[in-house]
Parts: sequence; C-alpha cells; structure tokens
Amino acid sequence: MSQPEFKLSTELPAWKKLEATFKSKGEKFQVKEAFDKDPKRFEKLSKTFQNFDNSKILFDFSKNLIDDEILEQLVQLAKEAKVEELRDAMFNGDKINTTEDRAVYHVALRNRSKREMKVDNVDTFPEVDEVLQHMKEFSNQIRSGEWTGYTNKAITDVVNIGIGGSDLGPVMVTEALKAYGKPGLNVHFVSNIDGTHIAETVKKCDPETTLFLIASKTFTTAETCTNANSAKKWFLAKALDTKHIAKHFAALSTNAEEVSKFGIDTKNMFGFESWVGGRYSVWSAIGLSVAIYIGFDNFESFLKGAEAVDKHFVETPLEENIPVLGGLLSVWYNNFFGAQTHLVAPFDQYLHRFPAYLQQLSMESNGKSVTRANAFTNYETGTILFGEPATNAQHSFFQLVHQGTKLIPSDFILAAQSHNPIENNLHQKMLASNFFAQAEALMVGKNEDEVKKEGATGGLVPHKVFSGNRPTTSILAQKITPAALGSLIAYYEHLTFVEGAIWNINSFDQWGVELGKVLAKVIGKELENNNEKVDTHDPSTKGLINQFKDWAE
Repeated sequence: MSQPEFKLSTELPAWKKLEATFKSKGEKFQVKEAFDKDPKRFEKLSKTFQNFDNSKILFDFSKNLIDDEILEQLVQLAKEAKVEELRDAMFNGDKINTTEDRAVYHVALRNRSKREMKVDNVDTFPEVDEVLQHMKEFSNQIRSGEWTGYTNKAITDVVNIGIGGSDLGPVMVTEALKAYGKPGLNVHFVSNIDGTHIAETVKKCDPETTLFLIASKTFTTAETCTNANSAKKWFLAKALDTKHIAKHFAALSTNAEEVSKFGIDTKNMFGFESWVGGRYSVWSAIGLSVAIYIGFDNFESFLKGAEAVDKHFVETPLEENIPVLGGLLSVWYNNFFGAQTHLVAPFDQYLHRFPAYLQQLSMESNGKSVTRANAFTNYETGTILFGEPATNAQHSFFQLVHQGTKLIPSDFILAAQSHNPIENNLHQKMLASNFFAQAEALMVGKNEDEVKKEGATGGLVPHKVFSGNRPTTSILAQKITPAALGSLIAYYEHLTFVEGAIWNINSFDQWGVELGKVLAKVIGKELENNNEKVDTHDPSTKGLINQFKDWAE
C-alpha cells in the first residue's frame, strides 16, 4: 500500500476554517453556557468503551471547549490530514517510519485474535506468538519455583536492567498492577547510569535468589550494558563461578553473539523485531518482568485490552472514535488556543508512574519540528506532558491549573472500584469526590459576586475568583485490571498517533536523542584521565569538565 501524500497542516482548508472559527467563537467559548444550551451535551460527548471482557471505561469529553460545529471541523481536519489512510497503513504493516524505513507494528504484538498481520509479506503472528509462549513457559517456571538459582533456591527477586522504553513501560505496568503481583516475588528496575541506582537495588537482593533481565535489543546500549556488567560482578562476588550466570541472567535482546559472550544461555534470550519501537515495547519480550510478576494469564489480558482499543480505533467512524477525539482535542488546544502543556492526573496511587510513561510516549514521539516532506513546520507540534497522582497533585501544582495564566488541558483518571476498599471504602469515596470536584471546579469557576456572597471583601476578592472554563477530560474505569490498563495505554498510543498524523510528522523516530549520546562518548574518553585538562569544547563545557576532574580526584 502506498502512503498518502502530506501537506503542511496549515495549508489544509479545514485548518484555515478552524482558525476562523476560533476567532469567531472558539476563544470566547464558555462550557457552562454550552451545557445550558444543550441538555444532552454529556450524552453526546461522552463515549463508553466496552472491553473484550465486557468491562467498561467512560471517556467524558463534554467539559472541553467544543460544540457540534467545532467538533465537525476537527473531524474534517483529521480527514484532510489523512489520519485514516495513515492509520490503515500502520495496521497493514507499511513502513510509515520513513526516516528509518521501518514498519510501526507494535499493534501486532497484541494480536491475540491470531489475524494475519504482515510485514514484508511475512505474517508476524507465528513469531510473535512463539516469543509469547516462551515468555509463558519461563514466567511459569519462575513463579512456580521450578526454576531455581545455583544453590537450588527459588527466585525471590527479579531485576530488570534497561533504559527508556525498556524501563518505563515495565516499571509503570508492574506498579499499576501491583494488586496482581505474586506475594513473595519482588520486581526491581535499574535504568540510571548513576551507580546509586544499581547499588541501592542490589542491597535488597540475595545473589542466590535474584534473576536479572537485561533489556537491550542490540545488547550494546551503553547505560544498560554498564549496569549489567556491574550486576554480573556483584553476582559473581558470591557465586564465584561464571557457569552460574546462566541460572540468574536472561536477555531481552536479538544479539545472540553478545548475549552468549556475556555468559547468558541463549535459550533464555527473548527477541523482538525492528518494527517494535522502544516506547511501544512493553507488549513485547520487554514485558517479561510484567509476565513474571502478574502471571502470564494476566499479561495476556493486558494485551487483549490493548487489542480491543486497536479494533475500536480501526473500525469506529472518526466522529465516535475515542482516541481520535482525544487527539483532535489536543491539536485544538495546542495549535489554536496556544496551550503548551497537557496534564494527566491519575486519581489512583497504583498509576503513579503512568504520567512518566506517557511523557516518553508523547514527547519522544511528537517532539519534532520537521514534517514527513522534510520541511520545517510553521506551527507548534508536541505538547509538554506532565502529571502526578491526585490528590497529591492538588496540593502541589493544581494552584497553577486553577488560577494561573496558562491554559492547561487536563485528563483525570479514576477507577470506580478500588483494589483496597479499606474503611468501608471511605478512602475511595473521598478520592472520587475530589475527582468529580476538581473537574467541576475547573469548569464552573467562581465569579466575583459568588466570592462576595461568601463574605470576602476588599482586596481579598480577586484572589478568590476562579475564572473556570478550563478544559478537562474525565476517564472513569470500572476497575484498573490488566485489561483496563492495556486499553488505557493503547488509547494514549493512538491519541499520540492522531496528533502526529495531523501535524504531518514522523512520530516513530527519535533522532533528537542521538547528538547528546555521540558527544557523551567523546567526553567519556576525556574523563578517563583526571590529570589531563581538556582544551576542546566551548568555554563553558571545557570549564565544567576541568572542574569535575579536579573535584573527582
């Protein structure tokens, strides 16, 4: 399938029409008035997603700064930007990552309906399923105690060593699904090259009962390999014999030669293809720590939850398509209101790493300034995504969200059912009351007359005024199960895809991380000898390096 041609977004008729609509009514739009005019606004602008297991997630878009006309124009923008054609090209296995000449096929990793999904005319299902069955066998052996360490003790601690997508995905998912974890089995994650990370992690572990998962596709990633070698030295300090490495190290990699050289039995190597991007890799062998921790059946439900959203994304008309609507709203705020940020606030402690995971997904994907036509954009692209769990966030940065000078579109996420309904579910009801209240407060605000009626006078009055009309999307799940989490991640993946498609950028490369890595290799060699001053680099960098050398002695 040939890919569609793309223009600068600002050249599209729908974009120009939206610019006019924004000036005529968008910037003056009042959500409260919209609800007054349309009693069925909530019913029209909230969408309920039904998962493969019949559980549901409600996406309420009704508190956003849109009406029927604006939504219709945004959908037209998606059509003119050829979102559907690019989506279909992705699901057909076409090489839509044009700068690296690769397919973008993480959706094939969750193909549990066993459909034929081809890349280069080869069906991906058999290979994907073979890796999954290997993961199933291995994870079952660890969880059952059948797999033992070199002293015949069962594994109690699993340490995943990776970086970027090889870390952020697994650590987020294992935290989010901690309620499904096997008691007595602990998972740890090491990503930072700062020696403190590996040192503090292994303090909690016993070499006799620890399994290390080394996550690096090429097995050459500098940070990961350095941490892996430090872990190996820590292990051998007690195990002594290198033959024991095979019982305590596994590789999430495709480089059999380097894996074997490290001492890992290649039978314990779990591969994945070049069409799996790092930030989309938690569905692959990179998710092995997840499968070990929550069990393979739950891991498969996680995949199926994402697959259900894939089906919705492909089959649902744009007007009703949940990820499409989320992506269009992001473009509306970013490019017409000038909003530079996007807040994701999960009202769920288990989801405390979810915003960090989404940061890579969003900002590494769409932090680009060059189009697919190799021209610089003349419009804003990627938003700055941030977030923390509420209600903690309410006591830190929500002040800015409510009364600051910046428009910060926000997503709030809550589960109706808690995994820990303590105190007769008192905690969850308090959490839910904040979830509803914060979104309502951001919408309705509080005017000067209301403040005065509450007794405020004089100069205090303006300080207590809330402008309101600040947009939120409320996402209410029945419960954060493996399936629900898979669906939420896939929702944000496809939302990010829609943004990138409309902005006409390649959301699937990450050249922006390369320059720093190249320079770090050069400087790394210069740091090997503390006695030699450097005389290269710019004056600031040179001065910093030489001061570091002095103080590091």
